[in-house]
Amino acid sequence: MPGLRRCTALDAIAEEGASATASCPGAVEDGTPVPLCMQHLLIAAEFAATGVPGAGVEDVLASPCVLCGSRLGVRYPSGVLCAVCEWRVGEVPDSDIAPPRLDVVYYIRFKDRIKIGTSSNPRGRLAAVWHEELLAFERGDRHLERRRHEQFAEHRLGRSEWFTSHRSLEAHIDTLSAGVEDPWRLHLRWMSEAVAARG
Repeated sequence: MPGLRRCTALDAIAEEGASATASCPGAVEDGTPVPLCMQHLLIAAEFAATGVPGAGVEDVLASPCVLCGSRLGVRYPSGVLCAVCEWRVGEVPDSDIAPPRLDVVYYIRFKDRIKIGTSSNPRGRLAAVWHEELLAFERGDRHLERRRHEQFAEHRLGRSEWFTSHRSLEAHIDTLSAGVEDPWRLHLRWMSEAVAARG
């Protein structure tokens, strides 16, 4: 057939204990940038993503990720991705897309009291609640909030969401905040992961 191009890859074959090579019989699809069949293009792409020196290498980003604020990236031949949320460095988030819903249980302190509440908009909610310090976030909705209220019920102030500070409650908060310098950065990372999961 005129115009039909054949793959230029050579496949290793073994015949009666001897090794040799044979030309690939695959056809090259129109518009393919190199004369390889689809199977060999996929093999080359996989190699490029994992086998090329410098590919898939973690490195410090020039500036924080616009979605999650991480400073760690992964360099590939096709570009750099955030190591935390996999957002492509240099892309700008579409402002027309509604952010994903992300429910969190929050722990805030005011004097010797701790409030356990929940919100899908913690910035707005915490702006409306008097507090001295944001202690931690925990991913979860009203069901988790209710479980935490039951878990620490003996320290609850009436029927409110406020609790007296107690060792068991503080130990739980310490577990949640271990390794977390800023709960807001953790929340930002969760949001960016939720955006990335949407595709």
